[in-house]
Amino acid sequence: MTSKGQVTIPKRIRDELGLVPGQAVEFAAGATGEVVLRKPGRQAAASRRDRFARARGGATVQWHDTDELMTLLRGDD
Repeated sequence: MTSKGQVTIPKRIRDELGLVPGQAVEFAAGATGEVVLRKPGRQAAASRRDRFARARGGATVQWHDTDELMTLLRGDD
């Protein structure tokens, strides 16, 4: 591993997975110290999007104009 944390994937593994330069890969660490390398697929990308969508949530406050929004944000009464 380099000082920047970069690793070299052996040619045999690159060929087996069909990896090309610049392609994204995912690393996962197992409970017993093994490392799994895989190509990200559609499912992995969709699961990342879902995770962030759940964290974002949605606004439930309704307002009708800018003055009402500013009052809500500032707490002016």
